[in-house]
Amino acid sequence: MRKISYWRYSAVKRKTLFAALACALLVFSMLGCGTTNHLQSVQLSTSPTAELPMGTLNLKGVGGTLQLYAWGNYSSGAKKLLNNVNVVYAISITPGSAAWTGVLGDPNANPAQTVQLTPNGLLTAVTPFACTWINTATTGTSPAWAIDGTYSVTATYLGLASPAAFVVVASEAGVTSASNPTGACGP
Repeated sequence: MRKISYWRYSAVKRKTLFAALACALLVFSMLGCGTTNHLQSVQLSTSPTAELPMGTLNLKGVGGTLQLYAWGNYSSGAKKLLNNVNVVYAISITPGSAAWTGVLGDPNANPAQTVQLTPNGLLTAVTPFACTWINTATTGTSPAWAIDGTYSVTATYLGLASPAAFVVVASEAGVTSASNPTGACGP
């Protein structure tokens, strides 16, 4: 019995069909490539117009305020302000922290102590006031400032938490000395 090959009579040859199937597979496998826009990280910034690199933040003065903004970094390279979209801000005393003067109060107490963080990222210096800078100068007439304690602030959105931003408080006067004649707290 003789075998009949359907490829011999087909208008579409085997090589052409294979090339078409390979192209179709390539097109379907690339659907969505380059167009994904998944949240990759969350960052804190003090600017509502651009994501700025964070350093240690200084909350100065009695009743002083500092506004933080959450920014989302997406896989497409886009950066988007995340405020008012269920961002959860959190604050805690950084382990090992102390106050040079005043009290390093619990920011999560009711009412908040030393630093209050609102749900929209606004930090406010509240009573009891504190100075978490320390003058390490032992001689001379100029202070040499070092950080004695900080608060850590994070923002969480869609399960991703930002790296901590560290906040130094200067809401109470420092210790008056030969190297700090004005009793300043921090630079």
